[in-house]
Amino acid sequence: MMGLGYALTEEVPFQRRKILDRNFDTYEIPRFSWLPKIETVLIENSGIPPAGGGEPPIVCLGGVVANAIFDTTGVRLFELPMTPERIKNALAETKAKKDLESGS
Repeated sequence: MMGLGYALTEEVPFQRRKILDRNFDTYEIPRFSWLPKIETVLIENSGIPPAGGGEPPIVCLGGVVANAIFDTTGVRLFELPMTPERIKNALAETKAKKDLESGS
């Protein structure tokens, strides 16, 4: 859930080196109602000491979501969060570039 937040919605906007959004009333984070059911499975292994399992998967989620967007739309996004507006802009830029290359 935390990884989806940084990949899709969370952004700290700055203007002249000052944070514009300073409270959590307007800071967009994922809600439980947005998510599919998550099933947790604990696996016991007496030969290996317990290790963290919560935050390490967050690191790759931006790339995972970016690749899913690319597989679906054919456009690459390189900025987080990957908002619908940024996807639409990337699609429009790609179309304009293709139109320019084809002479349309």
